[in-house]
Amino acid sequence: MVDVGRVGVWSPAFRFGHPSAVAEAASELEELGYDALWYPAFGEGALDVAGNMLEATDRLTVVTGIRSVWADTAERTAADHAAISAAHPGRFLLGLGVSHAPVVEMEAPDRTYQRPLEAMERFLDGLDGAAPPLPRDERMLAALGPKMLALARDRSVGACPYLVTPEHTARAREVLGEGPVLAPEQAVIVETDAGAAREAARRHLAIYLELPNYVNNLHRVGFGDAELAGGGSDRLVHALVTCGDVDAVAERVREHRDAGADHVAIQVVVDDRSGGLPMAQWRALAEALVD
Repeated sequence: MVDVGRVGVWSPAFRFGHPSAVAEAASELEELGYDALWYPAFGEGALDVAGNMLEATDRLTVVTGIRSVWADTAERTAADHAAISAAHPGRFLLGLGVSHAPVVEMEAPDRTYQRPLEAMERFLDGLDGAAPPLPRDERMLAALGPKMLALARDRSVGACPYLVTPEHTARAREVLGEGPVLAPEQAVIVETDAGAAREAARRHLAIYLELPNYVNNLHRVGFGDAELAGGGSDRLVHALVTCGDVDAVAERVREHRDAGADHVAIQVVVDDRSGGLPMAQWRALAEALVD
């Protein structure tokens, strides 16, 4: 089984940054003690990013967070996975998700987003039947609802939910039971000015609060439509994005772990949209988060 360890770093900058800068950052993050690096693996050449970071490091795991099942065929996905895993045995985990209807229909106008659970099941069937097959313990599902979580339990190494609260982590653990890996993502803003942090958090959340899968999941954990409107209520913002100093981030990580998480992937929100690598924040957080 591919081991993601206890704490990782999730960043879109790994996908869009210059490869040499990303490789340098990956090497330092490994030295800092992080266990896994996560990145959104969409678009052509997305899996090359994993190879770049794996080449630059010796022990940490790289995870796609996530690779959409609509992005390519199961056969090609399995072949790409096999090539990367052959070069870096035991260090590459394929995080898979069904994405969102507006995203899929924008990126692939010839496809109709429907029956996402069945789409995931078909894709997993394809991975099982590929030559070579993609092993169950080298894939993970970005599951939110109980049916997708059950599928993650039964047909993968576990679940990597995105944009969730510790309350969701507890519910996910109940569905997964003992054994499957549970690795939620947690967005953080290392900023002690509460007003500025909330504004940055709302900018970060804006796109997600328009996507039905996330909205439905937030309803499941007790947020009403009024709390999702206007950029989100203060309660919603606080629940989804941890704002404050490194101790506040460490406390939220503990909450996820107490709720049943095996691993927490920290996403430092970069508010300038430059796609920069927030090394200063990652260094500071390592002191509080790395065991």
